[in-house]
Amino acid sequence: MTWFKVDDTFYGHPKALKAGNAAVGLWVRAGAYAAQHLTEGVVPGVVAQLYGTAPQARKLVSAGLWHAHGHTCPAPKCKQPPAGDYYMHDFLIYNPTRAKVEDDRARSAERQQRAREKAAEQRNQERNPLDSSANRPRIDDDPRPENRESFANQIEFPDDIAGQDDPSQRDGMDPSRSPRPDPTRPAVPPLEVQLASYGSTPAVPVNLRPLRDALTAAGVVVEWSLAEADWFRLEAIVARTAVAALVDHAVEQWRRARSRPRSVRYFLPGWTALPPVPAGAPTAPGADVIPLDAARPGRVARAAGMFAAALDDPQESAQ
Repeated sequence: MTWFKVDDTFYGHPKALKAGNAAVGLWVRAGAYAAQHLTEGVVPGVVAQLYGTAPQARKLVSAGLWHAHGHTCPAPKCKQPPAGDYYMHDFLIYNPTRAKVEDDRARSAERQQRAREKAAEQRNQERNPLDSSANRPRIDDDPRPENRESFANQIEFPDDIAGQDDPSQRDGMDPSRSPRPDPTRPAVPPLEVQLASYGSTPAVPVNLRPLRDALTAAGVVVEWSLAEADWFRLEAIVARTAVAALVDHAVEQWRRARSRPRSVRYFLPGWTALPPVPAGAPTAPGADVIPLDAARPGRVARAAGMFAAALDDPQESAQ
């Protein structure tokens, strides 16, 4: 886009005042036409007749704003227009030539082309980065030295030496070793499997298995892996406290715990604080064994006993 430049003092210039507003309007419209079509100030006669009148054109020539064919203006840049056309006085002083406009347009188009190519290249790099896995081969097939594993690393842990080929003898002899993970089996066994596994643990002493079985039946499923001192401590607790009381206390702690206890060791402090059960109490250890007492004495025997007790009383003897 080109511009037709008008001096900011043109509104009060003597030439503009002499030509009048109507003729100045024709001058402005003709100047815009010359700037758009790169005529370098030449106003064709048909354009003058299209946007103005013949008297307006004569006023512009008389005021010195236009030159007709055969003018004698001393300004070096005022060209001689063809017959019937006009030339705008000092047009090339304020407006660029056709060659300069075309050169500026060519440079602008070249800059825009470079900018478009750069933007297209940047978009292409964003869509297809150089290090994208889609544009580079797999590292296994990459022959570059930095992507090839050294021979020492290749033989450092082969499958047949690292035990990954066939199961070792220890895998079958030592069941405590964790087997290889099976993706088809859940990581956490269901509750019935947990109950069965805890219920058949051979490490629990015989005298503590009733407590373990009672806790498992009550839903308190925990691990029974204790140190030797804890086993002795638990045996002492069971010896002085009823199993039912221990289970009731454990169930209450299990219910109040923020997270589920994982080991029976969690209940040892609370069980230690429980009071001992008196001997012979219904919940005492061995209270479920009924002794074979002697036959209950009859009425005569009880009366004889009462009479003997009265004779032994000093007060009764004095009377």
